[in-house]
Amino acid sequence: MSKRAVVVSALTGVALLGGTGAYAADAAKVPNPAPRVTKTSNAYIAPTASKSGSLTFTARVTDDSGIRGLRVLAYPDSRKPRPTIKELIKADAAGCKVKSAKVSDCKYKRTITRAQAVKAPGTWRIAVLVVAKDGGKTFLPSVSTFKVK
Repeated sequence: MSKRAVVVSALTGVALLGGTGAYAADAAKVPNPAPRVTKTSNAYIAPTASKSGSLTFTARVTDDSGIRGLRVLAYPDSRKPRPTIKELIKADAAGCKVKSAKVSDCKYKRTITRAQAVKAPGTWRIAVLVVAKDGGKTFLPSVSTFKVK
C-alpha cells in the first residue's frame, strides 16, 4: 500500500470521527423533556364527629431518566399567592412505586381531622413537584381540586 493511500484513509477516518463527534455534541445540547404527570386522581373523605377523614392523591409520573420523587401540597383555593417551587421542595413526599425504568405510580395520603376541615371549608387545590433522576423538574401549581365540607 502506498503512503498516499494510507494518508487518504487516515484523513477520511478523521473526517468521519469528527462528524460523529459534532453530531454527538449537538445531541448532548438537546434538553431532556421535563417529567410528565398523568392519570391524576384524588379522593377526599370528610371527617365525622367520631372519625378522622382523609385526602388521597395518586398520579403516574414519567421521565426518561426515572423518577426521584413527587412532592404534594394541598392548599385552599382562596390562598394568595399560590404555592411556589421553593415551598413544594419542603412539602410532603408521596410514596412512589417503580413500574418501569421510566414510570412510577405515586400515592399521597393525609389524615384530615374535623377541626382542620371546619377551619377551611371550600375548594382546595393540589400542587405537585416532580423531580427526575437526571434533575429535571415539573412544577404544577394546580393539578387537581377537591371540596372540603
